[in-house]
Amino acid sequence: MQAHTPAPAPGFSNVNYGPGNEVPHGYPQYAPGTYQAGVTGAGSYGFQGHPVAVPAGFAVPPIQNQPIVKEGTIWMPVPPPLPNCPPGLEYLTQIDQILIHQQIELLEILTGFETNNKYEIKNTLGQRVYFAVEDTDCCTRNCCGPSRPFTLRIIDNLGHEVITLQRPLRCSSCCFPCCLQELEVQAPPGTPVGYVVQNWHPCLPKFTIQNERRMDILKIIGPCVVCSCCEDINFEVKSVDETSAVGRISKQWSGFLKEAFTDTDNFGIMFPMDLDVKMKAVMIGACFLIDFMFFEHAGDNQQRTGIWQ
Repeated sequence: MQAHTPAPAPGFSNVNYGPGNEVPHGYPQYAPGTYQAGVTGAGSYGFQGHPVAVPAGFAVPPIQNQPIVKEGTIWMPVPPPLPNCPPGLEYLTQIDQILIHQQIELLEILTGFETNNKYEIKNTLGQRVYFAVEDTDCCTRNCCGPSRPFTLRIIDNLGHEVITLQRPLRCSSCCFPCCLQELEVQAPPGTPVGYVVQNWHPCLPKFTIQNERRMDILKIIGPCVVCSCCEDINFEVKSVDETSAVGRISKQWSGFLKEAFTDTDNFGIMFPMDLDVKMKAVMIGACFLIDFMFFEHAGDNQQRTGIWQ
């Protein structure tokens, strides 16, 4: 009799990451393209180089899967198209960690006027994967502050907009449980692939990651006090039943000067390598929503320390 193989949990391609099968912190990390099961002696991207003599008059073909350098910025190599993968999300199939760095805006520091936020999204090798730009008018930015509705456009190294994040104007306090925060993730633009929905809780910041059909896939649980000195602030990503750890969104400590005088933030995101790329994109959206809710300074240069503030 053939053994029964259970179906993987929603959002996962591997049954081992299903709810109840805990993924321990510190699961193996691999640089993009370096891991190939069963391949011995693979090079940096799964290939082994050998010296080859090139006859006179013949051009040397370009080396594939090499980092791309544009205007002094090193971009992650462009992966080949994959079936059933939204265009531009192929990068996410090769990574299980992402670093997000908000750029410092000198005009904002000098004048105090809120400018459109800009972010670099990198892999663990420091190669830029995407570049994110906020698209919000001046009046909305400076009148609504961190609670402002926004559209965030995420662009790849070819200049194509591959992910769009849209946040409507909602309440930011748990005093209004009927109108809490929500973010829609589109990939490509105009095609929803998932949502980040704030859940009411009297003490903790809690969110649900949903797919395009509004089915709950993952939960995000933050600390009671989202303020810390000299250490990271972690938002744990868990299974729907909140029994097993799946990943993490971390607000990284940037140093006293940056934390005191700017609202530029650094984040790290960890997720399973075989998590659906659409859910990886939604986790990136969740990171931006968390940044605006808790770490974007208001007009009085103060940031929130919890869901009640």
